[in-house]
Amino acid sequence: MAGQRASNASAERARRSAASAKAKAETANAPRRRERKDNRPEEIVAAAFEEFAAKGFAGTRLEDVAARARVSKGLPYLYFKTKEELFKAVVRSVITSHFDVMRGQMETTTLSVEAFLKGPFLAFIQELVGSKRAFIARLLIAEGHKHPELTKFYYDNVVSRGIEAMTRMIDRGVERGEFRKTALRDFPQLLFAPLLTAVLWRALFERHHHLDTNKMLETHVGLMVDAIRAPKNAGGAVS
Repeated sequence: MAGQRASNASAERARRSAASAKAKAETANAPRRRERKDNRPEEIVAAAFEEFAAKGFAGTRLEDVAARARVSKGLPYLYFKTKEELFKAVVRSVITSHFDVMRGQMETTTLSVEAFLKGPFLAFIQELVGSKRAFIARLLIAEGHKHPELTKFYYDNVVSRGIEAMTRMIDRGVERGEFRKTALRDFPQLLFAPLLTAVLWRALFERHHHLDTNKMLETHVGLMVDAIRAPKNAGGAVS
């Protein structure tokens, strides 16, 4: 009898020890679970970007996004009511944030405007062509006509802001005497135009004929700057 009681007591201690260990493990893992929960919207957006890049807008399903993000099938709908809202979140995360950094550099740089265009701006557009972010532009070119809500969102949040920032930079070049007043101020899109050419070339024709898009963009920026640079007088000063 005594042996039975001892056995029961030992089993109870083992049960309590196991329960205590489980409780401690759950307590230790709680911050990790909270962190994962807090990061879920970002994880879903990152997964959506990969799906949109691989399958386009029409071909992307929210359940596939959920599978890639390793969350339940219905969870994306908790944060994003529609696929359109999820796409906008991708643009904010992947495109807008990246462009905002460049716009900030354009506003605060101590470089001359010519040096900035041939340096940070050129490096920015060269990197963009070869990055996954270019898939968003390709998606909008291919499918945007079916989704005017998305093209308007992209115009309002990316394109128009880029045009405004570039116009201010051209004005600064004129005010500092670096550039002449030209029609480029009315058509700053000309500075971006080869970027779309490079993106489309890589998507459609690169397999047939290689184009050095980095050199093309460098050549274009150089030609544009040469075309608007203010002339210098005989003494070397800008006239």
